Amino acid sequence: MSELASNFMGLGEAPASSARLTPQGPGALHRTLFISDCHLGSKNAKATYLLDFLRANEADTLYLVGDIIDGLQLKRSGFWDETHSAVLEAIFQKAASGTQVIYIPGNHDAWLRTYAGHRWAGIDIRLEDTFEAADGRRYLVTHGDAYDGFCQRSKLTVAVGDIAYTACTTANNLINRARRRLGRPYWPATALLKRHLKGARALIERFEAGLVAEADRRGVDGVICGHIHHAALQTREGLAYCNTGDWVESCTALVEDQDGRLRLVHGTEITQIWFTADALAKAA
Repeated sequence: MSELASNFMGLGEAPASSARLTPQGPGALHRTLFISDCHLGSKNAKATYLLDFLRANEADTLYLVGDIIDGLQLKRSGFWDETHSAVLEAIFQKAASGTQVIYIPGNHDAWLRTYAGHRWAGIDIRLEDTFEAADGRRYLVTHGDAYDGFCQRSKLTVAVGDIAYTACTTANNLINRARRRLGRPYWPATALLKRHLKGARALIERFEAGLVAEADRRGVDGVICGHIHHAALQTREGLAYCNTGDWVESCTALVEDQDGRLRLVHGTEITQIWFTADALAKAA
């Protein structure tokens, strides 16, 4: 476990929060909280927003649904500051205070898959999980990269795609810095772009269909995933497809209340909740 430990050590003292409002408000308590694709170690990670969100929201169980740490970016030209350390420290503190923390590694933190089945610092590492909600519904929880056809292509194709994505998210950051100076709210330009590009929509559609088919094959009620940085809460063929989104573009999380209802919430300075519709309840 020494290699695993070395990737989490050296955490600095957490800086003071900027006290932004979150959709749920200070001290919100959920039954379960799902976050993914934080990409700590990347300059494009929205670590400050994520830190505020974690401090303002508590849950009985916290699922880390992959790509929490961007090991691939760290190998290239990694970026790390005290806010990234503070996010990990906040997660450790939740585990120490009694929150069940389950870490399901993704493709950017795939080295942690070696430790599946181990428990470290109060955090359970699993390749995937079956989550049972308060209403009895069961969901496959997986990062999702195994169901992404793009990730199965040649290493060169994936590398080129990753470079293009990094360029887009960097542009998104520049746009939002300008918007903040003008007093305008955060605007996930890259997330919105995906909704209008034909090729991106086709990739998203295949990814969602593949995961729903896997949920059907396993006999569960739906799937909870991340990976493609495209938040969603919908039903397909009678099964739930829930994507937590990310903390690079959309800054979203999936939350379960004490009755088993799932919602997507936004975690930047926008106080409005983007996704208030309980799609699962409507489909029931």
